[in-house]
Amino acid sequence: MADGLILETTFLVDLERELLAGGDGPAQQFLANHAEASLFITFTVAGELAAGLGPDRRDRWEQFVAPFTVLPANADVCWQYAQAFRFLKSNGLLIGANDLWIAATALAHAKALVTRNSREFQRVPGLRVLGY
Repeated sequence: MADGLILETTFLVDLERELLAGGDGPAQQFLANHAEASLFITFTVAGELAAGLGPDRRDRWEQFVAPFTVLPANADVCWQYAQAFRFLKSNGLLIGANDLWIAATALAHAKALVTRNSREFQRVPGLRVLGY
């Protein structure tokens, strides 16, 4: 994927657990298989990761997200959010708000999303979802 991959929160949590355990796991294997890809996270993923740490752990959070480009919210992300929200709501398929922002960011930036939660994200039309 020359255009890059967005790593979703579930992937990053699994990756951190694998690294802390000192073993090789599915997240590490996925990265090895996509070594040429540029890696991104969304502003929402960055926020979810920060929320998982205590308020005195900003240094740890900054260290963890430093290898990734954080994709910001912009007008295109907001538009994609609205389009996906309307579709999902009208079809009784609505997903969580944070996941919808993550999906909208991936759509706006034309990047595939890497997640353990493929079933939910595959509801979003046009979103390229990669499981691991």
